[in-house]
Amino acid sequence: MPETHHLIALIAQEGEWYAALCPELDIASQGETIEEAKAMLSEAVELFLETASKKEIEERLHTDVYITPLEVTVG
Repeated sequence: MPETHHLIALIAQEGEWYAALCPELDIASQGETIEEAKAMLSEAVELFLETASKKEIEERLHTDVYITPLEVTVG
């Protein structure tokens, strides 16, 4: 039976492309649109989960990921 994973996708524009990151597994991808970047990241994560050993998945999986604003003052 298929197993569903609920993960985070962070997507940011970099020039004319969009970079996508899954912070829980530290897997990244990119695409020309937000939708393509998300789809490519989804495919990369799916392939990793299908091919990696359970040990590798456990070692890479960060279950406590916090997204919060960060304020930095320079100068």
